[in-house]
This record gives sequence, C-alpha cells and structure tokens, in this order.
Amino acid sequence: MKRFLLFGFVAITVFTQCNSPKQTSEWRGPNRTGVYNETGLLKEWPKEGPDMLWSLSDIPKGYSSVAVVNDIVYLTGIKDSMDVLMAIDVKGKIKWQVPYGRKWDNTFPDSRCTPTIEDDRIYLSSGKGDLACVNALTGDIFWEVKASDKFEGAFGEWGISESLLLHGDNVYYTPCGEKTTMVALNKITGETVWQSKSLKDKSSYVSPLMVDRNGKKQIVTVTENNVIGVNPDNGEIIWTFDYAKYAGGEWKANIQTNTPLYYDGKIFVTNGYDHKSVMLDLSEDVSSVKLVYVDSLLDVHLGGAVRIGKYVYGSNWEHNRMGKWVCLEWETGKAMYETKWKNKGSIISAEGMLYCYDEKGGNIALAKVNPEAFEVISSFKVPLGKGPHWSHLVIKNGIMYVRHEDALMAYNIKA
Repeated sequence: MKRFLLFGFVAITVFTQCNSPKQTSEWRGPNRTGVYNETGLLKEWPKEGPDMLWSLSDIPKGYSSVAVVNDIVYLTGIKDSMDVLMAIDVKGKIKWQVPYGRKWDNTFPDSRCTPTIEDDRIYLSSGKGDLACVNALTGDIFWEVKASDKFEGAFGEWGISESLLLHGDNVYYTPCGEKTTMVALNKITGETVWQSKSLKDKSSYVSPLMVDRNGKKQIVTVTENNVIGVNPDNGEIIWTFDYAKYAGGEWKANIQTNTPLYYDGKIFVTNGYDHKSVMLDLSEDVSSVKLVYVDSLLDVHLGGAVRIGKYVYGSNWEHNRMGKWVCLEWETGKAMYETKWKNKGSIISAEGMLYCYDEKGGNIALAKVNPEAFEVISSFKVPLGKGPHWSHLVIKNGIMYVRHEDALMAYNIKA
C-alpha cells in the first residue's frame, strides 16, 4: 500500500506493510494452468463478436501474452535490438516503455516472454537470456543479469522463450548448458542463490511449473531431452525422465514449448511435431516418477492445454499449417474426440467455457467444456495485427485481451 507524505513542496512515496494479498500475474494464469478464475462471463457472443473496448496498433512486435495487475496491462515487444516492456492502462493509453534485454536476433525474433509480476516488481527474460526486474509503477530497472552469458547457457535455434517462475524469495531460470541446468536468483537483488548440476542438455522453450505434492514443493520443467523435477530450495535435480525417446514422425524432433499440466500427483507433458505425450505419476515423497501412459493423438504445438475435471483439452499438430482440436481422458489418455475447426492454436478456459484461438486465421471460438464433442457456440475473427496468432489469450476482470504481434485488443466479455 502507498502513502504520500508532503514535506514543503516535495512529495515522498512511502510503501507500507499491509495484510492484503499479493497482486500477482504469470504465464497462462493462476498456477500456469490456463484456467482463469473469472465469473459472470458471456456464454454466447454477438455474431460480430464481443464488444471491443479499445485497441492499439503498431506496438512493438511480440508473441508473448499480456499480464494484468492493479488495472495496468503489461506486455513485451521488440524495438531495434532490444526486448522492451510496455505498461498500458485499462483504457488503452500507453503509460511507459522501457528496454530490458537483448532480443533474439535470428528466425522469429519477436518477444516471447510473458511478464511475471508480484506487487510492484516485474520479472522478465529476453530472447537472448537477459533477465531483469523492473519497477511496475515507473519502469525503472531494479536489477539486470545477462544470465545465459553468465551461466554459459545452451539454447536452440529460436532463442529463449521462458517466462520466469517465482517462489518465496527466489526467481528461477533454466539456462542449461555445460555449467548448470537451472539457477535461482534472489528476487530482490538478482544475486545467485544456487546453480543446479548440469545435465549437458539444451534449454527448451518451456516455462517451468511449481507443483505441490503432499505439501512438498517441486519445480517441474522440460529441457530439450528431459522432464525434470528440481528442489526449489537448493537446486537438487531430484529426478529426470527421458522424454526425447518419445519423439516421433519423420523428424524425431525434440522442440518442447508447453508448460506441463499437474493435478493430484499426475504430470501431463505434451509437445508437437508428432512427439508423443506422456502422463507421469509423481511419487508421494516427490523423489521419482513413473510412466502411466503414452499418447499419440494430442501433440500440442504451441498453444498449451487445459485440464478441466477428468479431461484435458488442446489442439494437435498434423503439420506446421494444420491441426485438430482434441479431448483426452486425464487418467487414461482415452481419446474422447478429435475435431477439425479452422486450425490448431492456443486454448484457455474460464467458467466452464473453452476459448480457442486459431493461430493461422485469427478466429477465436467460444465452446462449452464438453468431453463428448467440440461444439463452437460463437466465434469471430481478430481484425487487427499481422503474422501468426501465437500469443495466448488472457482474461482479467471480464476483459479478454487479444495480442496479435503488433496489435493489442481488449474485448468486454462480461455477461
């Protein structure tokens, strides 16, 4: 909470302690599940789509999603050689913009890190693996670390796409390489807290997940070749699972992009290019995992998946230009449906509805959560922006935020 004290003609901002909950935002919503805790939303849209409240065009280009805290919308983009962070009020007015790290300078350079926010601090990674902590009110940089350089990281041909994970006093990042796999930095100072051992692996394009099994916390993420479980307190890599051997298709590609799903001791890992999905069972003491099943139908390319009740929903990869929408039974991997609708894309959920964003044509569908059939209730086509529709949708306070590279749109979806 802020208080303003006046001494003569000078105003001093004082931050005071209060008992209100922390204001947070992270990649794919609460606990990175893709399921937003919103109520009072429309269950059907007008034919032309929900009402657009405002839009911005010609913003710095990016594939990242927005983060919303205290009625401010934050997003990343690229400008010249840098990734930049923008702050926008909920009426669509740009408040400030600040560069924070080097952009990726090869194929598909647009920004891909979604801001991670806790109260007045924003945590970011850049396409080249520069980390920064930024003041959410002013845009001033608290600290910055060229982490991939410092820890001699190893990454693939599309650079870094990791949205940083916060827990307790630390912020976590996965540089991989010969020196380490994952590191923890003090979230206030940026100083190194620990470095894990090296698995001699490359980083993937996955943002890590914090899971809780019987009160025991563990970080779960996917490197190029492994699913791993890491102790957040000391960096011990507790278990590894050889995910690379489940690569399929002609390419045998290990291009991992999706944050795993976790529920009640089960970890679901899915990625595209005919890579098989796996369900893992995390032991009661979080010391090991065992394979529950392997699935060949739902290989999510870039769009994430959601678990709702006894089922998991997402779109699969047929090739880079096409995919279908799929529902599996969570416990068994049994296929419930595989349905063609426009194209593959990203998916989120709120209040018993699915929000599906076609990555090629920019169509957004509203569908009921229903394991028996994929039935679109309403849909509309995004009118602004250019290039692929890779940003994931975000819902906050009854507003759906749609990012399409150099455009941002806010839609009223309140009932």
